Parts: sequence; structure tokens; C-alpha cells
Amino acid sequence: MVIITHSDKETISLGKRFFSFLEDKDLVLLEGDLGGGKTTFTKGILRGANFHKRVLSPSFTLLRQYHIKKGVVNHLDLYRLKAEETFGFGLEDYLYEPGSITLIEWGEKIEHLVPKYIKIKFLFVGQDTRRIHFSIKGYGASRNNSLKEILGSEFARN
Repeated sequence: MVIITHSDKETISLGKRFFSFLEDKDLVLLEGDLGGGKTTFTKGILRGANFHKRVLSPSFTLLRQYHIKKGVVNHLDLYRLKAEETFGFGLEDYLYEPGSITLIEWGEKIEHLVPKYIKIKFLFVGQDTRRIHFSIKGYGASRNNSLKEILGSEFARN
């Protein structure tokens, strides 16, 4: 599924809707260029979870954790790590943990190492416009149908 957003506000709104799709132990891989909308989308996810404090990029800290009513959202950034270093700092402790949702920026570095994930790829179309691709691996057809149902909008393109 592909959705086009034309502003940060629309990207945040899309993240809010996407939160209602997420389930316990979900792993979301976020891909795209620097400034592509990954952290903005994450802000929307957290707004969907009724988290209204400041949301920051984990670029320099590698991990930020946000405690929500349902548990915890782990927000990681692998930009500064080489693929072989990603599991050396304890990444596996956050994957598929009960009571958590894990969002990983630059997730393509571990894509080949994990059995299931939701991938969201952000592409620049214009200054404020993003083409956002959603795909699912290892979760089954019902989750894919649920994603289409939840994210269906005037922006959707299949």
C-alpha cells in the first residue's frame, strides 16, 4: 500500500491512524533518507497512543523508550551502526518483547535477520510531500487486510 502525505501534519495524522493497527510485540522497520519523515511518523504513532510529551529522534542515543498505557514503544535508530554491530548492543532484547512495540529507523540494516516485520519506506516527492510505502513480512494475510482497512483514505493508492 502507498499513501501520499503533503505535510508534517498529514504524516503525523497517518501515524496516529497506524497506531490503531499495531499490536503487542510488533516490529516496525522505518526506511528513508535523512529528514524523510521517519521521526515525524513516529510522533504520530505516539500521539495515537495518547502520548503527548516531546518525541525526539534517537539518532545520537540509539534508543528512546516511551511508556504508554499498553506498555512501551521502543524507538531505535541504527544509522550510526554497521549491520554486523546491530545485535552487539542488545537489540535482540527489544525485538518481539511482550508489552512492547519496536520502531527501528534505518531498519533495512536488520531486515534480513528478522523473521517478521512491518516495513514503512519514506520517499521524497517534493519539499513537503512524501510517498509512504507499507509492506508486511511474516504476519499473514489477515494483518495485511487489517492494514488496508485502517489506513484506507483519500491518499491511498494500491
